Order: sequence, then C-alpha cells, then structure tokens
Amino acid sequence: MSTSLIRVAAFLLWTTAVGFGVFCIPAINNVRNGRDIPRVLGYPAYGAGPFERHGMPTTVPLLSGFLIVCLLEALAGWLLWNGQRSGALLALALLPFGSVFWWGFALPIPPIIALLRTAIIVTHWGTLK
Repeated sequence: MSTSLIRVAAFLLWTTAVGFGVFCIPAINNVRNGRDIPRVLGYPAYGAGPFERHGMPTTVPLLSGFLIVCLLEALAGWLLWNGQRSGALLALALLPFGSVFWWGFALPIPPIIALLRTAIIVTHWGTLK
C-alpha cells in the first residue's frame, strides 16, 4: 500500500511537470519572438499574474526558470516512482521555487497538487530507500 501511495505522489509530480512544463515551450517561443503569451482555456499561460502586477513582465529567463523547475519535478517523480528518498528530497527542495512561480503566474492548481504529494511523501518517508 505504501508503495502505491508513493507512486501516486510520483504521478502528481509528473502531472504538474508535464501539465505546466509543456506550455512553457510555446510561451518561451512567443515571448522570444515578441508575441503575446499563449492562452490556455481562455486564460493567459504564465501572464497577467502578480509578477506582472508588481512590474515583472513575463520574460524568456523567467519562463526558462519555471521550465527548469518543471523538468526537475519530472526527475523527482521518476526517482520517487522507484522508491528513492532522493526523489522525495528533490520534490521537497523544489517546493519554495515552484511556489514562487505558482504565485507569480497565478497558477491555482499546482499548490493543491503539491500539498497532496507532500503529505504523501511525509507520511510515507520511512518506506523510501
């Protein structure tokens, strides 16, 4: 049962990594070419959030930083899927970095997913090798 829940946490890491990382690529391309941020389900992907309201426009380095966090979340998910404590440590270490981007880009879903996966990781820490 513990292994199954750890794999749920790994899946949740992959969900945010892929679900939000994939949209970084066209957003980076658009910003680099002077176009607007793509819209997803009618909302701007990575734009019009607190970053911009506080004078920090969406830029290629900002989007690239978020893409790196997403890629590292995917790695953490892979390590966690294999029951490795290093995946749990990486997932926990990425929380503050991801949180900044979730807040700055006004992304409401990742914090909920992060809360769930973190609860699983913490409660099943002893099952990791």
